[in-house]
Amino acid sequence: MTDPAEHRARLEARNAAMRENVAGLLADLNRRTSELADAQGRVAAVTGSATSPDGLVRAVVNPAGVLTELTFAPTAFTRSTPEKLARQVVATAQAAAGSARDQVEALLAPLQGGTDLSSLVEGAPSFADLLRPPAATTPPPAAPRHAAEDDDDDFGGVFGGRR
Repeated sequence: MTDPAEHRARLEARNAAMRENVAGLLADLNRRTSELADAQGRVAAVTGSATSPDGLVRAVVNPAGVLTELTFAPTAFTRSTPEKLARQVVATAQAAAGSARDQVEALLAPLQGGTDLSSLVEGAPSFADLLRPPAATTPPPAAPRHAAEDDDDDFGGVFGGRR
């Protein structure tokens, strides 16, 4: 049988080790939380931009890849067709979104790894979930309109339409 004093000393040593471990985990959590807040601020300021190869289209997007600015060269409408220009707008906006995504991933990469709170406390949020880049929200494409359908008679002939 063991001596009660010896048993108590072992328990106190284990408790001290556990307290030290928890203190280290809390310090790591506080450091990572601070780093995450700093990274989130930098991510919010990210913009991606791209210019079409011929220089006719320039697109700027936010960190989620949502288009925030679109500019055309003064000669865009005389040097291109509407179909080609539309394809260039899409390709240039996608390139800008890729640029923003790469920047966001580069900002968040150093925060990967380390102890995750969710592995220590059941139900706690995971840093991995917080480090995912924002998802781009894309509205559903509008149905194409044809010139024959757009006769400015939006009221079903009530106001002198041609029907």
